[in-house]
Amino acid sequence: MAHNDDSTDQLEKTSIVASDTFRGKLKEADDVPPAIVVLIGPPGYVGKQYPVTASDIVIGRSVESQVYIDDKSLSRSHAKFAVNGTEVSIIDLGSTNKTIVNGQVIPPLASCILKNNDQIKTGNVIFKFLERGSLEAMTNQAMYERAQKDALTGAYSKGALLEKGPEAMKRSEVLNEDFSIVTFDIDHFKKINDNYGHPGGDYVLKELCGIVISKLIRANDFFARYGGEEFVLLLSGTNAKIAGEIGERIRHTIETSEFKFDGKKIPVTISVGVATKFPHETEWTQIYDRADKALYQSKQGGRNRTTLG
Repeated sequence: MAHNDDSTDQLEKTSIVASDTFRGKLKEADDVPPAIVVLIGPPGYVGKQYPVTASDIVIGRSVESQVYIDDKSLSRSHAKFAVNGTEVSIIDLGSTNKTIVNGQVIPPLASCILKNNDQIKTGNVIFKFLERGSLEAMTNQAMYERAQKDALTGAYSKGALLEKGPEAMKRSEVLNEDFSIVTFDIDHFKKINDNYGHPGGDYVLKELCGIVISKLIRANDFFARYGGEEFVLLLSGTNAKIAGEIGERIRHTIETSEFKFDGKKIPVTISVGVATKFPHETEWTQIYDRADKALYQSKQGGRNRTTLG
Protein backbone atom coordinates (compact mmCIF):
# COMPACT_ATOMS: atom_id res chain seq x y z
CA MET A 1 0.00 0.00 0.00
CA ALA A 2 1.46 3.40 -1.04
CA HIS A 3 2.40 5.80 1.78
CA ASN A 4 0.37 9.04 1.59
CA ASP A 5 2.62 11.91 2.72
CA ASP A 6 -0.22 14.43 2.32
CA SER A 7 -2.52 12.62 4.76
CA THR A 8 0.35 12.19 7.29
CA ASP A 9 1.17 15.91 7.05
CA GLN A 10 -2.52 16.74 7.48
CA LEU A 11 -2.75 14.50 10.54
CA GLU A 12 0.31 16.15 12.13
CA LYS A 13 -1.05 19.64 11.39
CA THR A 14 -4.44 18.73 12.88
CA SER A 15 -2.81 17.35 16.01
CA ILE A 16 -0.70 20.53 16.40
CA VAL A 17 -3.76 22.77 16.03
CA ALA A 18 -5.74 20.68 18.53
CA SER A 19 -2.91 20.74 21.05
CA ASP A 20 -2.42 24.52 20.63
CA THR A 21 -6.17 25.04 21.15
CA PHE A 22 -6.08 22.90 24.30
CA ARG A 23 -3.03 24.78 25.61
CA GLY A 24 -4.87 28.05 24.93
CA LYS A 25 -7.89 26.80 26.88
CA LEU A 26 -5.68 25.75 29.80
CA LYS A 27 -4.01 29.18 29.81
CA GLU A 28 -7.46 30.83 29.75
CA ALA A 29 -8.58 28.59 32.63
CA ASP A 30 -5.63 29.80 34.75
CA ASP A 31 -7.47 33.11 35.21
CA VAL A 32 -10.76 31.49 36.27
CA PRO A 33 -11.42 32.09 40.00
CA PRO A 34 -12.66 29.39 42.39
CA ALA A 35 -16.41 28.88 42.04
CA ILE A 36 -19.44 26.98 43.28
CA VAL A 37 -22.01 25.46 40.91
CA VAL A 38 -25.60 24.60 41.90
CA LEU A 39 -26.11 20.85 41.36
CA ILE A 40 -29.51 20.55 43.07
CA GLY A 41 -31.80 23.47 43.87
CA PRO A 42 -34.94 25.37 42.88
CA PRO A 43 -35.87 25.68 39.17
CA GLY A 44 -33.80 28.37 37.45
CA TYR A 45 -30.78 27.96 39.74
CA VAL A 46 -29.45 24.53 38.67
CA GLY A 47 -26.23 24.97 36.67
CA LYS A 48 -25.75 28.53 37.89
CA GLN A 49 -22.16 29.31 38.83
CA TYR A 50 -20.97 31.84 41.42
CA PRO A 51 -17.31 32.96 41.56
CA VAL A 52 -15.68 32.95 45.01
CA THR A 53 -13.41 35.96 44.65
CA ALA A 54 -13.40 37.38 48.19
CA SER A 55 -14.05 36.54 51.83
CA ASP A 56 -17.53 37.06 53.28
CA ILE A 57 -19.40 35.82 50.20
CA VAL A 58 -22.60 34.62 51.87
CA ILE A 59 -24.98 31.84 50.73
CA GLY A 60 -28.51 32.57 51.92
CA ARG A 61 -32.20 33.25 51.38
CA SER A 62 -31.77 37.00 51.92
CA VAL A 63 -31.62 39.01 48.69
CA GLU A 64 -28.62 40.79 50.21
CA SER A 65 -26.62 37.52 50.04
CA GLN A 66 -24.02 37.37 47.26
CA VAL A 67 -25.20 33.80 46.54
CA TYR A 68 -28.96 34.41 46.78
CA ILE A 69 -31.08 31.26 46.46
CA ASP A 70 -34.82 31.61 46.99
CA ASP A 71 -35.39 28.37 48.92
CA LYS A 72 -37.06 28.06 52.34
CA SER A 73 -34.62 25.34 53.48
CA LEU A 74 -31.82 27.95 53.56
CA SER A 75 -31.35 30.35 56.46
CA ARG A 76 -31.33 34.05 55.54
CA SER A 77 -27.53 34.00 56.02
CA HIS A 78 -26.66 30.31 55.90
CA ALA A 79 -22.90 30.01 55.33
CA LYS A 80 -20.01 32.12 54.06
CA PHE A 81 -16.69 31.63 52.31
CA ALA A 82 -13.28 32.70 53.58
CA VAL A 83 -10.44 33.13 51.07
CA ASN A 84 -6.83 32.95 52.25
CA GLY A 85 -4.41 33.05 49.30
CA THR A 86 -5.31 30.03 47.14
CA GLU A 87 -7.18 28.35 50.01
CA VAL A 88 -11.00 28.58 50.22
CA SER A 89 -12.94 27.62 53.36
CA ILE A 90 -16.65 27.52 54.14
CA ILE A 91 -18.06 28.57 57.53
CA ASP A 92 -21.57 27.72 58.76
CA LEU A 93 -23.27 30.83 60.19
CA GLY A 94 -25.40 29.00 62.75
CA SER A 95 -27.92 27.89 60.13
CA THR A 96 -31.12 26.01 61.02
CA ASN A 97 -30.62 23.16 58.51
CA LYS A 98 -26.80 22.87 58.78
CA THR A 99 -23.97 23.08 56.27
CA ILE A 100 -22.67 19.66 55.20
CA VAL A 101 -19.46 19.04 53.19
CA ASN A 102 -19.10 15.57 51.61
CA GLY A 103 -21.59 14.14 54.14
CA GLN A 104 -19.89 15.71 57.18
CA VAL A 105 -21.81 18.32 59.20
CA ILE A 106 -19.79 21.48 59.92
CA PRO A 107 -20.30 22.78 63.47
CA PRO A 108 -21.65 26.38 63.65
CA LEU A 109 -18.92 29.00 63.02
CA ALA A 110 -16.35 26.25 62.34
CA SER A 111 -14.27 26.49 59.18
CA CYS A 112 -13.82 23.70 56.59
CA ILE A 113 -11.14 23.95 53.86
CA LEU A 114 -12.57 23.01 50.46
CA LYS A 115 -10.97 20.82 47.78
CA ASN A 116 -11.81 20.54 44.09
CA ASN A 117 -15.18 18.78 43.45
CA ASP A 118 -16.24 18.87 47.14
CA GLN A 119 -20.03 18.81 47.55
CA ILE A 120 -21.57 21.41 49.86
CA LYS A 121 -25.15 20.91 51.12
CA THR A 122 -26.93 23.93 52.57
CA GLY A 123 -30.50 22.96 53.48
CA ASN A 124 -31.86 21.21 50.36
CA VAL A 125 -29.48 23.03 47.99
CA ILE A 126 -26.32 21.20 46.86
CA PHE A 127 -23.29 22.93 45.34
CA LYS A 128 -20.07 21.63 43.86
CA PHE A 129 -16.83 23.51 44.61
CA LEU A 130 -14.37 24.09 41.75
CA GLU A 131 -10.86 25.27 42.56
CA ARG A 132 -9.03 28.18 40.86
CA GLY A 133 -7.96 27.45 37.28
CA SER A 134 -10.62 24.77 36.75
CA LEU A 135 -11.30 24.05 33.09
CA GLU A 136 -14.73 22.77 34.18
CA ALA A 137 -15.54 26.14 35.80
CA MET A 138 -14.66 27.96 32.58
CA THR A 139 -16.66 25.55 30.37
CA ASN A 140 -19.65 25.44 32.73
CA GLN A 141 -19.87 29.25 32.91
CA ALA A 142 -19.75 29.55 29.11
CA MET A 143 -22.51 26.91 28.72
CA TYR A 144 -24.71 28.54 31.37
CA GLU A 145 -24.33 31.98 29.77
CA ARG A 146 -25.19 30.55 26.34
CA ALA A 147 -28.35 28.99 27.79
CA GLN A 148 -29.31 32.34 29.35
CA LYS A 149 -28.77 34.38 26.17
CA ASP A 150 -30.83 34.79 23.02
CA ALA A 151 -28.74 33.18 20.27
CA LEU A 152 -29.47 35.81 17.59
CA THR A 153 -29.16 39.08 19.51
CA GLY A 154 -26.90 38.38 22.51
CA ALA A 155 -29.55 39.87 24.85
CA TYR A 156 -30.79 37.74 27.74
CA SER A 157 -33.58 35.29 26.89
CA LYS A 158 -37.22 35.52 27.99
CA GLY A 159 -36.60 32.61 30.39
CA ALA A 160 -33.70 34.47 32.03
CA LEU A 161 -35.87 37.61 32.29
CA LEU A 162 -38.71 35.70 33.99
CA GLU A 163 -36.19 34.55 36.63
CA LYS A 164 -34.47 37.90 37.05
CA GLY A 165 -37.61 40.11 37.18
CA PRO A 166 -39.05 38.74 40.47
CA GLU A 167 -35.54 38.66 42.03
CA ALA A 168 -34.89 42.33 41.11
CA MET A 169 -38.34 43.32 42.45
CA LYS A 170 -37.75 41.50 45.74
CA ARG A 171 -34.30 43.08 46.13
CA SER A 172 -35.81 46.52 45.54
CA GLU A 173 -38.44 45.88 48.23
CA VAL A 174 -35.99 44.58 50.85
CA LEU A 175 -33.32 47.23 50.22
CA ASN A 176 -35.98 49.96 49.83
CA GLU A 177 -34.42 51.17 46.57
CA ASP A 178 -35.93 52.39 43.29
CA PHE A 179 -36.64 49.91 40.50
CA SER A 180 -37.71 50.76 36.95
CA ILE A 181 -38.48 48.92 33.72
CA VAL A 182 -38.10 50.10 30.13
CA THR A 183 -39.90 48.14 27.40
CA PHE A 184 -39.67 48.82 23.67
CA ASP A 185 -40.85 47.44 20.35
CA ILE A 186 -39.39 47.95 16.88
CA ASP A 187 -41.92 49.99 14.87
CA HIS A 188 -43.50 48.32 11.80
CA PHE A 189 -41.19 45.30 12.12
CA LYS A 190 -43.46 43.23 9.86
CA LYS A 191 -42.84 45.75 7.05
CA ILE A 192 -39.06 45.38 7.54
CA ASN A 193 -39.43 41.60 7.15
CA ASP A 194 -41.72 42.04 4.11
CA ASN A 195 -39.44 44.56 2.38
CA TYR A 196 -36.01 43.11 3.21
CA GLY A 197 -36.81 39.46 3.95
CA HIS A 198 -36.17 37.63 7.22
CA PRO A 199 -32.37 38.02 6.87
CA GLY A 200 -32.96 41.80 6.83
CA GLY A 201 -35.18 41.53 9.90
CA ASP A 202 -32.59 39.40 11.71
CA TYR A 203 -29.89 41.94 10.80
CA VAL A 204 -31.95 44.78 12.36
CA LEU A 205 -32.59 42.79 15.56
CA LYS A 206 -28.91 41.90 15.92
CA GLU A 207 -27.58 45.37 15.05
CA LEU A 208 -30.07 47.13 17.33
CA CYS A 209 -29.14 44.90 20.29
CA GLY A 210 -25.44 45.44 19.58
CA ILE A 211 -25.99 49.21 19.86
CA VAL A 212 -27.99 48.91 23.09
CA ILE A 213 -25.57 46.46 24.76
CA SER A 214 -22.36 48.26 23.76
CA LYS A 215 -23.44 51.91 24.11
CA LEU A 216 -26.63 52.42 26.08
CA ILE A 217 -26.80 50.25 29.20
CA ARG A 218 -24.84 50.24 32.44
CA ALA A 219 -22.95 47.28 33.93
CA ASN A 220 -25.71 46.24 36.35
CA ASP A 221 -28.65 46.76 33.93
CA PHE A 222 -30.39 43.62 32.65
CA PHE A 223 -31.38 43.69 28.98
CA ALA A 224 -33.55 40.90 27.53
CA ARG A 225 -35.42 39.97 24.38
CA TYR A 226 -38.98 39.27 25.51
CA GLY A 227 -39.98 37.80 22.17
CA GLY A 228 -40.15 38.76 18.49
CA GLU A 229 -39.24 42.45 18.31
CA GLU A 230 -40.01 43.33 21.96
CA PHE A 231 -37.27 44.05 24.50
CA VAL A 232 -37.19 44.71 28.25
CA LEU A 233 -34.59 46.54 30.34
CA LEU A 234 -34.51 46.12 34.15
CA LEU A 235 -33.03 49.14 35.95
CA SER A 236 -32.25 48.43 39.61
CA GLY A 237 -31.66 51.47 41.84
CA THR A 238 -33.10 53.78 39.15
CA ASN A 239 -35.81 56.38 39.75
CA ALA A 240 -38.54 57.50 37.32
CA LYS A 241 -36.63 60.57 36.04
CA ILE A 242 -33.45 58.65 35.15
CA ALA A 243 -35.44 55.70 33.72
CA GLY A 244 -37.35 58.12 31.45
CA GLU A 245 -34.05 59.66 30.29
CA ILE A 246 -32.59 56.19 29.57
CA GLY A 247 -35.71 55.20 27.58
CA GLU A 248 -35.59 58.42 25.55
CA ARG A 249 -31.82 58.08 24.94
CA ILE A 250 -32.36 54.56 23.56
CA ARG A 251 -35.22 55.79 21.33
CA HIS A 252 -33.19 58.74 19.99
CA THR A 253 -30.02 56.65 19.42
CA ILE A 254 -31.91 54.00 17.42
CA GLU A 255 -33.68 56.65 15.32
CA THR A 256 -30.36 58.34 14.43
CA SER A 257 -28.34 55.13 13.84
CA GLU A 258 -27.72 53.84 10.34
CA PHE A 259 -29.04 50.37 9.53
CA LYS A 260 -27.71 49.20 6.17
CA PHE A 261 -28.48 45.74 4.76
CA ASP A 262 -27.43 44.55 1.27
CA GLY A 263 -26.48 48.14 0.40
CA LYS A 264 -29.93 49.48 1.33
CA LYS A 265 -30.69 51.76 4.27
CA ILE A 266 -33.46 50.49 6.54
CA PRO A 267 -35.32 53.15 8.53
CA VAL A 268 -35.62 51.87 12.12
CA THR A 269 -37.47 53.47 15.05
CA ILE A 270 -38.81 52.13 18.34
CA SER A 271 -41.76 52.82 20.65
CA VAL A 272 -40.86 52.94 24.35
CA GLY A 273 -42.74 52.43 27.63
CA VAL A 274 -41.27 53.22 31.08
CA ALA A 275 -42.57 52.38 34.57
CA THR A 276 -41.12 52.76 38.09
CA LYS A 277 -42.13 50.63 41.09
CA PHE A 278 -44.87 52.05 43.33
CA PRO A 279 -44.41 51.45 47.10
CA HIS A 280 -47.48 49.16 47.27
CA GLU A 281 -46.37 46.91 44.38
CA THR A 282 -44.93 43.52 45.36
CA GLU A 283 -45.05 41.53 42.09
CA TRP A 284 -42.75 42.30 39.18
CA THR A 285 -45.63 41.64 36.75
CA GLN A 286 -47.42 44.73 38.17
CA ILE A 287 -44.63 47.10 37.09
CA TYR A 288 -44.06 45.18 33.83
CA ASP A 289 -47.77 45.51 32.91
CA ARG A 290 -47.63 49.29 33.48
CA ALA A 291 -44.51 49.60 31.29
CA ASP A 292 -46.23 47.48 28.62
CA LYS A 293 -49.35 49.71 28.71
CA ALA A 294 -47.11 52.79 28.38
CA LEU A 295 -45.48 51.14 25.34
CA TYR A 296 -48.94 50.54 23.84
CA GLN A 297 -49.74 54.25 24.37
CA SER A 298 -46.54 55.16 22.49
CA LYS A 299 -47.74 53.02 19.57
CA GLN A 300 -51.26 54.48 19.69
CA GLY A 301 -49.81 58.00 19.84
CA GLY A 302 -47.98 57.62 16.52
CA ARG A 303 -44.94 55.44 17.40
CA ASN A 304 -41.27 56.52 17.74
CA ARG A 305 -41.93 58.07 21.14
CA THR A 306 -41.40 57.42 24.87
CA THR A 307 -44.31 57.23 27.34
CA LEU A 308 -43.99 57.10 31.13
CA GLY A 309 -46.50 54.77 32.80
